[in-house]
Amino acid sequence: MASPLATIVAIDDDAQNLELIQEAIGDFPVEILCCSTAEHGLETVLKTRPDIVLLDLVMPGRNGMELLEIMAEKHPAADVVLMTGHYSTESAVEAIQKGACDYLTKPISIADLRQRVDKLVSEATRRQKAVRLEKELLGANRFDTMVGRSPEMLEVFARIRRVAPHFRTALISGATGTGKELAAQALHRMSPVASAPFVVLNCSAVVETLFESELFGYVKGAFTGAAGDRVGLFEHANGGTLFLDELGDMPFSMQSKLLRALQNQEVRRVGSAVVSKVNVRVIAATNRDLTKMIAKGTFREDLYYRLSMLQIKLPPLVERREDLSLLIRHFLDHFGEQYNKSFRGLTARAQALLTRHSWPGNIRELENALGSACMMADGPMIDVRDLPEQLRAPRSHEGDELRGPILSLIELERRYARDTLKRLGGNKVKTAEALGISRATLYRLLDDEVEREEGTPASQVKD
Repeated sequence: MASPLATIVAIDDDAQNLELIQEAIGDFPVEILCCSTAEHGLETVLKTRPDIVLLDLVMPGRNGMELLEIMAEKHPAADVVLMTGHYSTESAVEAIQKGACDYLTKPISIADLRQRVDKLVSEATRRQKAVRLEKELLGANRFDTMVGRSPEMLEVFARIRRVAPHFRTALISGATGTGKELAAQALHRMSPVASAPFVVLNCSAVVETLFESELFGYVKGAFTGAAGDRVGLFEHANGGTLFLDELGDMPFSMQSKLLRALQNQEVRRVGSAVVSKVNVRVIAATNRDLTKMIAKGTFREDLYYRLSMLQIKLPPLVERREDLSLLIRHFLDHFGEQYNKSFRGLTARAQALLTRHSWPGNIRELENALGSACMMADGPMIDVRDLPEQLRAPRSHEGDELRGPILSLIELERRYARDTLKRLGGNKVKTAEALGISRATLYRLLDDEVEREEGTPASQVKD
């Protein structure tokens, strides 16, 4: 017999209902574990960590809602379906808020049960395949220390590969957190001077009066406090690469001296009359628009043209959504190794939250969020509760305030789905892709609205 595609734990104090479940889905490629008490069911879930849990709402001792809360904390990766003969809208909303993915009313329809379980098994199988595929893709889509498969990043990788053997100066632009230093390191490591020093100067962190001595060094007695000779970063990087991060913050008075050093490949220490020859490749990076600074007279045009013979522009994360799953897997592996933990992936709701986020801080924000989540997580799956609070809390736009009644999570999801559908012209296929969910899930989110407006179940609406 082939290995089961998923494990299901059914928890119900009604023996006849457990028999019905076994008969209804006994021919599915799954392993079914039946538990007749809440205590035994919880113990089995925590021990076997199943893919799906069919949970009775009303049982002696702990009820289903209590078990649901514990499972959401201890095993958030499970898809929990509540079963009850006492359906109410309030309890359904509460169950969804506490982590349930679906609701079945008793007496259970065999056809309905088979349909729901079949969908959940398919989704569990898809997630398992996705994890394996992500690991394979991650290996195939690494470029030095960078990760990407989007057309924008593949173009960046190709450009770096082509010019690395030849460049003398380069300008890397992009928003904060897009990985400009990683691109600079890749240029250096693929150049003929890969074994030579890679020296970094963050221009925004240097006091204006110390810039010249940082770059070119000084001799003893050049100024008060100069107790001995000091080598500058140009000399320290001699034969290798100097990376000037946040170049837009370099004082205007210093830019002409940098230009001369680039043109002549020579430096003179502060307080010395001796000129020294250097052989340095210079990479500059900025998150500012240097052409606008030139127009305002705060950046030298000749220095810009000297540096920009080779330009590399890194796209923000919002423009390379195809890379999000790869980056998540990359950081889960990285922090798993760092914290000595093993992570299979994200729960569906955590994945949905990260997919919807706009990532204004780009890859650095994603790295920090996942680093924090990996530290907090006590299991193999990262859940919403593990993510930083600023990601979990609703974000207000500039000039906006949160007003009106507090909405349930399911209602927020429905509103977001409807808004996205409207923005995409009513195309449900594109909407499901944009939200990172299946079309079946999208139909379920839209179901109430469509039924109210058209009197037709959303699951019957055509694309």
